[in-house]
Amino acid sequence: MYLEVHEKLKDRMEKTIKYLKDDIASIRAGRANPKLVDKLQVDYYGTPTPLNQIANISAPEPRCLLIQPWDANSLKNIEKAIQASDLGINPSTDGKVIRLVIPQLTEERRKDLLKTVKKEIENAKIAIRNERRDANEMLKKMEKSSEITKDDLKKAEEEVQKLTNDYIKIADEVFDIKQKEILEV
Repeated sequence: MYLEVHEKLKDRMEKTIKYLKDDIASIRAGRANPKLVDKLQVDYYGTPTPLNQIANISAPEPRCLLIQPWDANSLKNIEKAIQASDLGINPSTDGKVIRLVIPQLTEERRKDLLKTVKKEIENAKIAIRNERRDANEMLKKMEKSSEITKDDLKKAEEEVQKLTNDYIKIADEVFDIKQKEILEV
């Protein structure tokens, strides 16, 4: 009976970690990564459209992103969207493709990025703990309504805590990986 609660909890925690990884991937670490521009919205014939749906984005060199729009008419709009974004990178175009040269990060900027990443990690941990609380409340309701016994409740709560610890550890590992990436010169 309480296994359903564990499955739902595990699923929600997986989604939290996936969201965290996607969110952190868009943080610029001095190396060209197509995910840097994934969230960028471009005005495509009057409709805000994600850049990755109207162009091919690649990283041919470690510090350069190459954006090849499928529709040449959208080149100017892509350029405007990049300039209006918070990337802090000036696009250069040759009429067919846009090149984004990623500048070297300063020490101060690296520290700012690490603070941002730490904040995102902490938000994910808070979400995981909230999911733990919700699962424990659900288990207590099940015990109150005599769906499970006190012993089962204790076992189930221990399993919930184990899952919470595992996913918090995964969040810490995600931070360690991103920290190495940001501090790499």
